[in-house]
Amino acid sequence: MEKIILTNMCLIENELTKEVVVIHRVKNWKGIAFPGGHIEKGEPIIPSVIREIKEETALDISNLIFCGIRDWYDEKLNERNIVFMFKTNTFKGTLQNDNIEGKLEWRTLDSIMPSEYASGLDKEMAIFFDNQILEFYSNYDEKSKSWILKKY
Repeated sequence: MEKIILTNMCLIENELTKEVVVIHRVKNWKGIAFPGGHIEKGEPIIPSVIREIKEETALDISNLIFCGIRDWYDEKLNERNIVFMFKTNTFKGTLQNDNIEGKLEWRTLDSIMPSEYASGLDKEMAIFFDNQILEFYSNYDEKSKSWILKKY
């Protein structure tokens, strides 16, 4: 039986400044990403997003909009990873500067170079803005020795 790993990610936008919260990840999946994290055993998804964002950023968020999922299957590890993607423009508090995952800051999306994003996120950004895309799925192709990304 495959192992299933559930995580979440949330794009938090300040509508006044047109900036979003980014984290410069330094542990695994290095590069710019949006805050989020693991869903604990037995934890509902929405509360997990609110909790993770509070832990990582010190912001209190609400009015979450579900954007879709990002998932992949790692045949070598027999693991399926599912990331529930959300966005919101409703938040309170002051952004903390950093945490064990990396440095946090407000940035405009157009100021982020594709090469700065954590691996693959630049190709998956449409999930936050295109209501027609609900899933990005990838699997490793042994023949080409590369990950194949599909959108649905």
